[in-house]
Amino acid sequence: MKKLIYLLLSIAVLSVGNSCEDQLNTAPTASVGSEQIFQSAESALTAINGIYRAMYVAEWGGAWQHENGGIMAYILASDLMGEDHIQNKSGSGWFYYDYTYGISSDYTYSYGRQGQCWNFFYTLISNANNIIANEEKIQDDPDKAKYVVGQAYAMRAYCYMWLVQNFQQSDPTLPGVPVYTEPTTIESKGKGRGTVQDVYDRINEDLESAIERLEATSVEQQHPSHVDVYVAQGFKARALLMQKDYAGALVAAKAALEKPGAAILPFSETNKVNDVAKKNVMWGLAIQSDQSISNAGVYAHIDADGGGTYSNGAQFLISSWLYAQIPDTDARKAWWTAPLPQSEWVNGTSKKSYVQVKMVYKDASLGTGDYILMRMEEMALIAAEAACHQKDYTAAREYVAMVTSQRDSEYKENLDAVPDGFDYNTNTCSTINNLMDYILLQRRIELWGEVSRIHDLKRLGLGVDRTYTYPENNHVSKVNYAAGHKRLIYAIPLSEFDGNTALDPVDDQNPL
Repeated sequence: MKKLIYLLLSIAVLSVGNSCEDQLNTAPTASVGSEQIFQSAESALTAINGIYRAMYVAEWGGAWQHENGGIMAYILASDLMGEDHIQNKSGSGWFYYDYTYGISSDYTYSYGRQGQCWNFFYTLISNANNIIANEEKIQDDPDKAKYVVGQAYAMRAYCYMWLVQNFQQSDPTLPGVPVYTEPTTIESKGKGRGTVQDVYDRINEDLESAIERLEATSVEQQHPSHVDVYVAQGFKARALLMQKDYAGALVAAKAALEKPGAAILPFSETNKVNDVAKKNVMWGLAIQSDQSISNAGVYAHIDADGGGTYSNGAQFLISSWLYAQIPDTDARKAWWTAPLPQSEWVNGTSKKSYVQVKMVYKDASLGTGDYILMRMEEMALIAAEAACHQKDYTAAREYVAMVTSQRDSEYKENLDAVPDGFDYNTNTCSTINNLMDYILLQRRIELWGEVSRIHDLKRLGLGVDRTYTYPENNHVSKVNYAAGHKRLIYAIPLSEFDGNTALDPVDDQNPL
């Protein structure tokens, strides 16, 4: 199997103070080894911090670093594969080939999107496994040990959720991804793919282990990047929604919404999604000026007004169809620039229409802006969808209104006009017929750019269709892939077959 590098030894190990305002401060890499890390629960916390720090660094593929700046790069790449998010030109090339489905052959390179993604998540898993394996060694403070190891279980589940959604369709009987639960070294033997259900089982068990420990500890979330019990419940809500366990997803989402001090905010207080200090943020990565990764950071690509090297060459837009669905009474319309009349377009396009201003630098001069990974609004929308799937329309309306009441001055009239119903339109750029369509639409608007649209399409059994004609179609790449199409999943990177004898490059590869 390919060598999975321990973050404890390969990048700067970090420590977190007792205050949520404290930075993640770096310590010299060579000064901390595995023996020292696991001599106490307090020192083991640096291993968890290493995982979080790794989530916003580049260097995951050996090249093309400026398109693989950690977790937000993978969110952006996979969201661009849907029908709601547009890159209006190639610019410097970064992310454009995710949007245009031009990455299909990149699995042959370690620095291609598939190789980067595989290496990123399996490296985090390897480090989580190392923490979990040393649980018994850090019992000098059992309470803090639960806090540390609970996060490791949660992060392992989070990574497997990403892997199974990127590298397979949403069918429990199909081949999954290799599952590792023990620390891995260069001598470790590789694992086969198993099934998607095997991965689901691992995710579910890990989340139960995480929640058990995080519920039992008295240690509260020490930093916004840390996973507490409410974030773990949020992971569970996501995982069960993915598995179509709607009753379980509703219970987990409701538990996540109980996070003390957290709240769904009025739009005026959350008009920019880039600050972990906001009360609606449950989990995120605070990026300090000395931790910025410059042009490899996502804001260097997507903030059109940030003066970034790449954002000057290509803009990231909302689809004209989705924008047209947002009522003028809904403040979220301000997350994107208004379209110019077609008479003012140049060469058939407009550089100023539909451009996102939702996710931008907090301080462009310093290159800083936090990465928001879970908000209260998402949990309310998961609860609404899960309730609607179960035909509990009263609850579904209450949960979706938790969000829309803070966004749309005429939310009640608009919601009341929608009839009950749990079936959804298979044409995702067509008429909104019932409550389920309405809830899914609110999810697309509220979480645009924050969650992977392609993951939602796959779990709902839908394809990608960018061929709509109303009001105008501003897509550069008008692809139309039916549900289950091979282009909707990543190929397993060739480097994995080179180092894992448990996988056959013909029999175990996804359709190419």
